[in-house]
Amino acid sequence: MSSRLKDVAALAGVSPRTVSNVVSGAVPVAEETRARVQAALDELGYRPNIAARNLRAGRTGLIGLAIPELHSPYFGELASLIVDAAQQRSWTVAIDQTFGDPEAEKRLLAGAGDRLVDGLIISPWSLGPGELKARSRDVPVVLLGEQPPHGLADRVAVDNVLAADEATSHLIESGRGRIAAIGLQPHLHNETARQRLAGYHQALRRAGLPQNSRLEKAVTTLHRADGAAAMTALLQERTRPDAIFAFSDELALGALHVAHQQGIRIPQDIAVVGFDGIEDGQYANPPLTTVVPDKRQIAERALQCLADRIYSPATTVPPLDIVIPHRLEKRATSGPPHSAG
Repeated sequence: MSSRLKDVAALAGVSPRTVSNVVSGAVPVAEETRARVQAALDELGYRPNIAARNLRAGRTGLIGLAIPELHSPYFGELASLIVDAAQQRSWTVAIDQTFGDPEAEKRLLAGAGDRLVDGLIISPWSLGPGELKARSRDVPVVLLGEQPPHGLADRVAVDNVLAADEATSHLIESGRGRIAAIGLQPHLHNETARQRLAGYHQALRRAGLPQNSRLEKAVTTLHRADGAAAMTALLQERTRPDAIFAFSDELALGALHVAHQQGIRIPQDIAVVGFDGIEDGQYANPPLTTVVPDKRQIAERALQCLADRIYSPATTVPPLDIVIPHRLEKRATSGPPHSAG
C-alpha cells in the first residue's frame, strides 16, 4: 500500500501542511524541518502525484529559463544551479537562449502568456521597460541581471558598481596605477558593462588616478577571443597598463593567454582581475583573481520569487529588487608588481 501525506507527517512529527510545503516548495521551510521531512519521504517512498496536483491547480509544473548564452561558463553554471533548485520543488525547467536578441526576448515573454509555463526567469540583454510593461500579467516573470526592473517585475542581481569598485581598488592597493578595463559594450542596451565601468571609474577617482580612454577597450562579446584581442591592443599602446580589470572571467582568460604568449609575467608585470567566479579561473596559470557572485543564492532567490508569485497569484506585494552578495576571491594573478618569482 502506498504511503500517504499524513503518514509522512506522522513519521516526521510535523503537520501534513508542512509536508505539502516541502514537497511543493510553495512556502519556505526551516532547513532542519525540511531535512526531517525529506528523510521521512525517502523512508516511506512517498511519491506525490505531481501531474494530478498541477492539473487541479491549473499549472503545468514547467518553468522557463531564458539566458543569453548556453555555452557561457557563467550562464551554464547558473542554469545548472537553477535546474537543481527547481527539482527540489518538483519543477521541470525549459531552457532557451536569446543571444541578447531583442526579438527573441520579446518572443519568450509573449510565449509565457500562452500558459505553456507557470513562470519565466529571464536574463535580458536588450529588454526595455516598454517591452516588459507590455508582457502578459498572467505568468510571473523574474529578471536576472542589471536591467532596471522599473517596478514591473521581481529582479535578482549583483551590485556591479560596488563589485567593480572593489576589484579596481584591490589593484590600486597592490601598487598599480595604470589599470586598463576590458569589457565595454556600447552596442548593447544592458547595464552590466555600464555599471562595471562606473565602478572602475569610481575607484580611480577616489584614488586620484586619471581616466584614460585608451586603456578602456570595448568588446563585441565577453568571450576569451575578445579578451585576447583587447589585450593585444593594450600591449601596443605607448604606455602599457600594469593591471587589467576584465568585466568577465572569459575576457580575463583571453588576456592571460596573450600575456603568456608575449612573455609577460603575471602578476609581476601586469596584474589581472576578472568577474564571474567561473570554475575555469581556479585552474588558470596562475589562478585568476575574480569577483565571485553567489550564484547558488541567485538561483534560490529567483525561484523563491517565482514560487511566491505562482502560489499566491493575488498577492499585492510590490515587485522585489534583490541584491545578491559577492566576494573578491584573491588569487595569484593580482599580487604586487615586480615581486620575486
